[in-house]
Amino acid sequence: MSLKETDVTRIAHLAHLELNAEQTSKTLEQLNGIFALVEKMQTIDTAGIEPLSHPFALVVDHLALRLREDLVTETNHREAYQQSAPATQDGLYLVPKVIE
Repeated sequence: MSLKETDVTRIAHLAHLELNAEQTSKTLEQLNGIFALVEKMQTIDTAGIEPLSHPFALVVDHLALRLREDLVTETNHREAYQQSAPATQDGLYLVPKVIE
């Protein structure tokens, strides 16, 4: 996929960016470089390769051991926090309706 200067101008307009001709051509070059890299990466066969938990997991075997288990360690203080609220119901804060 390759962009044209008109595409960059349209994207800049949608993003409310004001680009001069030099910035437009530099942005076009950078975006086309990114798209070329993505196309190159999509040609790589990744069948049978498991995803990594972290980019360094490929070179640091014990990294996975450093990550903590996903366990709840805090106790539930909802009732104590909601005691000062003006109105609650079923554990939720009630607020006045502001949109008609």
